[in-house]
Amino acid sequence: MAKAVFWMKNGAKIVLDLLPDAAPNTCASFVWTVKHHIYDGHAIQRIVPGKWVDLSYNAFGKKEAKYLLPNEFDLHPDLAPVSITAGTACMGGYDELGLAGCEVFFPLTDQPQLTGTYPVFAKVVSGFAEIERLGQVPTRPVTDFPYDGVEVNEPVIPQVIDKVTLEPADFTLPDPVHMTHGHLPLTWQ
Repeated sequence: MAKAVFWMKNGAKIVLDLLPDAAPNTCASFVWTVKHHIYDGHAIQRIVPGKWVDLSYNAFGKKEAKYLLPNEFDLHPDLAPVSITAGTACMGGYDELGLAGCEVFFPLTDQPQLTGTYPVFAKVVSGFAEIERLGQVPTRPVTDFPYDGVEVNEPVIPQVIDKVTLEPADFTLPDPVHMTHGHLPLTWQ
């Protein structure tokens, strides 16, 4: 089984078992973004205390990461969604616009209302204590977020991902299927 390792600047690491059979296109997109170093050096941008740790809400501010994926379960209707629980890794999205190509979030608690909308592409096999720690760091509200009713809190002290690696390092999946229209509606950064 292939793994992804988030190496945090503070020395902690979060290890994931990838689930390409559960969410093939989403997992392929995650692998693509790891191989293109999208996560490397990035400070976590959004924490919703008691709910989840969201790595980014603006495609990491990188043009090459601002793409959308079709809904995994529309693309693969034969797949049964994996339940979104604490200890899973999921891909976020923009409701009817589609899934974000790389905006991973880690649920801190079970989130059954999100199952079937945001695909689980990996399970945390070690380092969940680091995710829980991240969920409790002091935060401050982001005031320039362009969507009303969405809670966005960033860590007061940046929590930085040093790098993300794959094990084995040569693990590959086919390139992900992107949506044929549109990019993320994120022009503020």
